[in-house]
Amino acid sequence: MSDQKRNFETDAIRAQTERSQYNEHSVPLYLTSSFVFDDAEHARALFADEVPGNIYTRFSNPNNNEFIEKLCLLEGAEDGIATASGMAAMYSSMAALLKAGDHVLASRSVFGSTHQILNTLFPRFNIEHTYADIDDPSSWEAKIKPNTKMIFVETPSNPALDLIDLEWLGALAKKHSLILNVDNCFATPYLQNPMKWGAHIVTHSATKYIDGQGRVIAGAIVGKKELIKEIRFFARHTGPALSPFNAWVLSKSLETLAVRMDRHCQNALALASFLEEQSDVLKVKYPFLKSHPQHALALKQMRLGGGIVTFEIAGGVERGRKFLNALIMLSHSANLGDTRSIATHPASTTHSKLSDAERMAVGISPGLIRISVGLENIEDIKQDVLQAIVASK
Repeated sequence: MSDQKRNFETDAIRAQTERSQYNEHSVPLYLTSSFVFDDAEHARALFADEVPGNIYTRFSNPNNNEFIEKLCLLEGAEDGIATASGMAAMYSSMAALLKAGDHVLASRSVFGSTHQILNTLFPRFNIEHTYADIDDPSSWEAKIKPNTKMIFVETPSNPALDLIDLEWLGALAKKHSLILNVDNCFATPYLQNPMKWGAHIVTHSATKYIDGQGRVIAGAIVGKKELIKEIRFFARHTGPALSPFNAWVLSKSLETLAVRMDRHCQNALALASFLEEQSDVLKVKYPFLKSHPQHALALKQMRLGGGIVTFEIAGGVERGRKFLNALIMLSHSANLGDTRSIATHPASTTHSKLSDAERMAVGISPGLIRISVGLENIEDIKQDVLQAIVASK
């Protein structure tokens, strides 16, 4: 098949680049902190970047390389690096490319810790930002300043599940010569490819769907080669390196990403449709529901709707807490993307550091419940959610 483009599922399984002299079928583990040089000249050439190879696992490791090369293939990216966490990826993808005096135009609908980077950490280094609203795309261009360097967005957003038109945003970034950085965590490369629409950098919390089983903490940054070169320099000297073992786990996880996401999305759509039928549920949001305000956009740029469903239960925050406490099977956790279904109250957990006004501005009402729909039988998921709705009255 060398002359024929392979499908996503095949690439995720067959794109293996690292084998030892034993020619093993599964990728081996390289649990070493450093690597031996052939001679003094080889060491000099490696440090001068004149020849390929590994020096020190903080810089690179065969397991990290194999994982990131596979992810680049799936995302349609030229190069990338793996990081020790999703937030290490988010921070490094911005901090490596920004300097004092630069400005970031960011979607208001981003993860709580990303808000903290923009609101609290970057001002220490004289890096400013402006938020733009997803539901007012006409306002974005007016907020671009002479010192704007980057646009940062996540789509679908966490947890409001708002979408941004990536084709439009890619054209805007190109028009103003800006770096477009897209957090693709909720969609994964199986459902959405921001590079296709003009993104320059794609970031992931690989902790979520890429691992998919709640085992490891990890992140990834992929994108244009010249930008990754700068990010790699930053990461090499600041140290957010992913462990080889976790990289090995993630590479194996990518082999099942497509089949897992198919089931996540199938279950999520079924649960969202079920919730719309419940009288005690005021509002349900899921990209592939026809009731989603950006349903047409979801069909355009996503293969399926993802594994996250949000809903507002009648009775506000107190009813929401009673609902969570009444769940029997679903886990009450702040994670997502696991095989196990997880329910979360964002206002009091993942986005608790935002003010009430800031949460409402990004669609996080006091009673909003986020469910990361897992791989259990959908009838068992629906039954547990229904009994919790009844028990919380």
